[in-house]
Amino acid sequence: MKLHRRTFVLLTAAAAALPVVSTLAVAQDYPARPVRLIVGFAPGGSTDILARLMGQWLSERLGQQFVIENRAGAGTNIATEAVINSPPDGYTLLFTTGANFINATLYHNLKFSFVRDVAPVVLLTREPNAMVVHPSVPAKSLAEFIAYAKANPGKVTMASGGNGAPSHISGEMFKMLAGVDMVHVPYRGAGPALTGVLGGQAQVYFSPLSATIGYIRQDQLRVLGVTTAKRSDALADIPAIGELVQGYEASQVYGVAAARGTPAEIIDRLNKVLNAILTDPAAKARLADLGMTALGGSAAEFAKVIADETEKWGKVVKFSGAKID
Repeated sequence: MKLHRRTFVLLTAAAAALPVVSTLAVAQDYPARPVRLIVGFAPGGSTDILARLMGQWLSERLGQQFVIENRAGAGTNIATEAVINSPPDGYTLLFTTGANFINATLYHNLKFSFVRDVAPVVLLTREPNAMVVHPSVPAKSLAEFIAYAKANPGKVTMASGGNGAPSHISGEMFKMLAGVDMVHVPYRGAGPALTGVLGGQAQVYFSPLSATIGYIRQDQLRVLGVTTAKRSDALADIPAIGELVQGYEASQVYGVAAARGTPAEIIDRLNKVLNAILTDPAAKARLADLGMTALGGSAAEFAKVIADETEKWGKVVKFSGAKID
């Protein structure tokens, strides 16, 4: 009788351990097939460029293809919803951007909660927006531009990639904190907005630095400031807007997230590999050349960034009055 009881206890303990062993085995084998990295923007922009770099580096280190899948539309909500509704197995990942934080307040009828429904993996990089103006704008410095805008209320045109886009909300934060009145001119995407400013149809644009740095270096656009709290190493002589406009910080942060419920072991494996990439000297140099700062950290630290950024941009969206149903 004792033998039977002992056998029963051993079998019960083994059965209880099976899910743990199974999960660990899955994590050790991960990835066993190609992984999709979903990007909420069309190919060719700064987000797509960074995602493809990360996909290439992940493929090299993990021995499986990380395939970039562009699902543009609805301000990245189509891409986000596709990942949230995917099986939580680590084979469908989301390339996150500032739009994800803005959308939480901008869209009133979302079918998901970004903060609740994703599993953060890692914060990748921080990139300043560059506040650029067409050369015809008479202001040569940030202080001169603020004075010019105040002297011409409602006459300065501010391009953006669309209503509620990060470039729009970055500009709205500037209007709020600098106390200036500029007319918002939404374009159908970042590319057309940049073209509009280059052609002089709009005067100012808060663009990702990686998208405009070439035009800045060729004197086709004049840069007045960067939107990070500190100056950018890529443009060390250009002031941070926050040096003159107290409290202004509107950088783009990029990261990777998975569907909620993805095994912690898979999240941890991805986190470690991505942190290794971000500390690699060659990768850091490539990112710096794009005007980006490699970050990294734990999944929990990225979760806090998501919560903080969502709260910050929620206040700006409310100030701007922007709303999409």
